[in-house]
Amino acid sequence: MAQAAVVKPLEGGARVAASLAVGLATFMNVLDTSIANVSIPAIAGDLGVSPNQGTWIITSFAVANAISVPLTGWLTERFGQVRLFLATTALFVIASLLCGLAVSMPMLVFFRIVQGAVAGPMIPLSQTLLLSTYPREKAGIALATFSLTILVAPVVGPVLGGWITDNFSWPWIFFINVPVGAVALVMTASLYRGRETERVKKPIDVVGLALLVLWVGALQLMLDKGKDLDWFASPQIVALAVAAAL
Repeated sequence: MAQAAVVKPLEGGARVAASLAVGLATFMNVLDTSIANVSIPAIAGDLGVSPNQGTWIITSFAVANAISVPLTGWLTERFGQVRLFLATTALFVIASLLCGLAVSMPMLVFFRIVQGAVAGPMIPLSQTLLLSTYPREKAGIALATFSLTILVAPVVGPVLGGWITDNFSWPWIFFINVPVGAVALVMTASLYRGRETERVKKPIDVVGLALLVLWVGALQLMLDKGKDLDWFASPQIVALAVAAAL
């Protein structure tokens, strides 16, 4: 078990810079939940698949994200808040780069799964880091900053994605994350140095994890594909509903 020092709130410019760094990482993360939506026809056409198959770009990210979020608590205790946030941000940037370099739909979907999986812990961790940055009496400011970021990003996503696809090409909706993520990563690593939380090695419940993956994955797939497959008129949706219910 690694003992962590008492973490005090940041002051002045360091607090502003830390808020900006965490905000950039959060904005980049949430932006990717919607930035590809309007680009699906262009991506599908370029990779030689139907627009319906192209929706797996969205579904794969959402399913992986939904599965990884509940694991945040265990991962945080095992690796520490700051270390986990830096690792997931770095992996998110790498996955974004690989998404832009993908030359086939299976390759793109695979990298979107990786991107969604590492994106899951970033949101709760960013909120926790922001709260540790501000004194208790100013926690409302931290939460307001966090809320503003996650509310604006999904609205900006489709607009920005459409503009980038029309004026450049679809890979740039992923490449745009690289400089943003790199800046956020460097700033966070510098500002949160020495602010790591206590680490505790706990065994993971393998059976529980498998059931969690099955439940969340089935539920998310059912919700994402239900409209396309005419809901419960489809045996596939019925099977997913049964798996989620069990």
